[in-house]
Amino acid sequence: MFITPAYAQAAGGGADIFTSFLMPLLLILPIFYFFLIRPQRQQMKQREEMLSNIRRGDTIVTAGGLTGRVTKVIDDNEVEMELTKDVRVRVVRTYISTVRAKGEPVNDNSTKTNAKKAAK
Repeated sequence: MFITPAYAQAAGGGADIFTSFLMPLLLILPIFYFFLIRPQRQQMKQREEMLSNIRRGDTIVTAGGLTGRVTKVIDDNEVEMELTKDVRVRVVRTYISTVRAKGEPVNDNSTKTNAKKAAK
């Protein structure tokens, strides 16, 4: 009396699973790509380029908040930074957060002329 008769599910229920479960996932993936993954990759490329283009004379800020001028590029992983007069520290490139001011390019002729002047 109170029990309703049970009806069997319709044949071909696989299409319902696809539309109810997989379709939203397929719609979400491009959204994640364009709003999360792609901008993060572009930002990583810009940061890699900024760190690889550091040269002598650039003003940099470290992750710890120290601000100074690059006096020497030691290798691909480290630079030497001058905090104040006669205070120099070595900084790992990955700890450099920003490059505030770009220095002038190094002129090889100026170092040769300075060496000649010193020799005289």
